[in-house]
Amino acid sequence: MIELKGLYKSFDGKEVLTDISSTFDNGKTNLIIGQSGSGKTVLMKCIVGLLTPERGELLYDGRDFLAMDKREKKALRREMGMIFQSAALFDSMTVLENVMFPLNMFSNDTLRERQRRAQFCLDRVNLSEAGGKYPGEISGGMQKRVAIARAIALNPQYLFCDEPNSGLDPKTSLVIDELIQDITREYNMTTLINTHDMNSVMGIGEKIIFIYQGHKEWEGTKDDIYTSTNQKLNDFIFASDLFRKVKEVEIQNIEG
Repeated sequence: MIELKGLYKSFDGKEVLTDISSTFDNGKTNLIIGQSGSGKTVLMKCIVGLLTPERGELLYDGRDFLAMDKREKKALRREMGMIFQSAALFDSMTVLENVMFPLNMFSNDTLRERQRRAQFCLDRVNLSEAGGKYPGEISGGMQKRVAIARAIALNPQYLFCDEPNSGLDPKTSLVIDELIQDITREYNMTTLINTHDMNSVMGIGEKIIFIYQGHKEWEGTKDDIYTSTNQKLNDFIFASDLFRKVKEVEIQNIEG
């Protein structure tokens, strides 16, 4: 579980996050959504420790990250897995070597054990035969699955995903969403996803917080969105005719 309590963040005297509080539970896909410039990326960076809030508490299963010293923060970061927007694979390494990278950095296992663990993670994301290939030899969707395999190599307690579906077609995006959700439940991780993808929001949004101009404007589940009366949220989610029509149908079903 990750708890945010009254987080504030400013740049050059301008407040970009104001009194953000929320709770993200284990075993659920927790989404952070909002328009460009809303503060959601800053919030994610604060949560993973790339930025430091001026005020507030950031608790990882009761441990205050902001009160930790460097050694304690380094130890906690070993419990985190990251999936970057661009996959961020090393072009000069094979797929298997990419997955092994965090194991080589942090694990005391033998080479054979590290290879076995990396192959297990590739098997889990349905890339059993891709280990000897290089990133440039596989598709964008496969690269994202390699990034997921690398992120879970160290059995993290917390998984952070920054726009995991960026640049992918809708069908591949659905595969990635379902894979992230399945792994989250399987390993009982606390997963946070920063996304613009409304298909992801309506597909796997078990907990959603909507950031608007640095404030937490709304929070709930994907099902709560259909009955929400928050106009700012509705304007953001149902900007397209397709999603607007979906909401109309869902409301009719609820009322019927």
